[in-house]
Amino acid sequence: MEDVDVIIVGGGPAGSTCAWKLRELGIKALILDKQLFPRNKLCAGWITPKVVHDLNIDRHSYPYSITKFNRLHIHLYGRRFSIKTTQYAIRREEFDSWLIRRFHIPLVRHAVKHIREKDEYYIIDETFRCRALVGAGGTHCPVYHTFFKNNLQRPQKKAIITLETEFHYDISDPNCYLWFFENKLPGYSWYVPKDNVLNIGIGGKQSVLKSRNETIRQHWDYFLDKLKKNSLISNIDPKPRGYLYYLRHNRMKAQKRNVYLIGDALGLATQDMGEGIGPAVESGLRAAAAISSGKKMSLKSIRKYSFFQFVFQRRYHSKLL
Repeated sequence: MEDVDVIIVGGGPAGSTCAWKLRELGIKALILDKQLFPRNKLCAGWITPKVVHDLNIDRHSYPYSITKFNRLHIHLYGRRFSIKTTQYAIRREEFDSWLIRRFHIPLVRHAVKHIREKDEYYIIDETFRCRALVGAGGTHCPVYHTFFKNNLQRPQKKAIITLETEFHYDISDPNCYLWFFENKLPGYSWYVPKDNVLNIGIGGKQSVLKSRNETIRQHWDYFLDKLKKNSLISNIDPKPRGYLYYLRHNRMKAQKRNVYLIGDALGLATQDMGEGIGPAVESGLRAAAAISSGKKMSLKSIRKYSFFQFVFQRRYHSKLL
């Protein structure tokens, strides 16, 4: 059996950030992930200037492309306007793998099936043992389901259902577009170009769609038709994939003894834009600090909303200019 101070289940931005900070604090951590890296990951790949700052990202040391947006073009209830901003987009397939390599984080491919607690240890599949355990495995994280699900049910009204795809494309329009409540969607859709790669997607509140007897696929078909009519895509019928995640809510519990939840495993996406990477990174830092200090993990400083920062935040952008 392999012994380590901390085991982190999930190698996305939340898990790798937590492992990186623990290493800086002199604590050994091992990441378990069911997939090999690099791996395909559905995500618009939105990173804010604060993420750039928190992870000390420098464009000259990042081996892949980072797309910078100086404006967001927004459609809201049929009205069109644009706002100045400083925001960035990456490809998660590249970004997540780079974080693991950059931080020199030990990662083992292992699909966690069973976790038990014995004395002061957490034992995973009778193969790994640790004193502190971090769940960073997304919505279906086994750490959440083992230790938190019974007394921490996520509110279904906070569940977001999405359809999304990312593919190589000869992009004719390099602008970023967001459509809010289009066709009465209880959410928004997006067009995010990244050099020669295009990410398009749509997301909305699952409970509202169910109450209307609507499906996210119906809204996807409407969205795709709109993109074609506006000449944003042509001669292609991209096949999307779906996933489910949760917006932040008031009944959150990030810690139970020496078990911690971070990122989408906890349900930390911002309440207005559903932004997940920023809160994931911040929660990884908070969990590492709590493990190191022995103090309670706090979520108070992690932002609940994104839009204000999208419009006004310029404090952290200098490293990528």
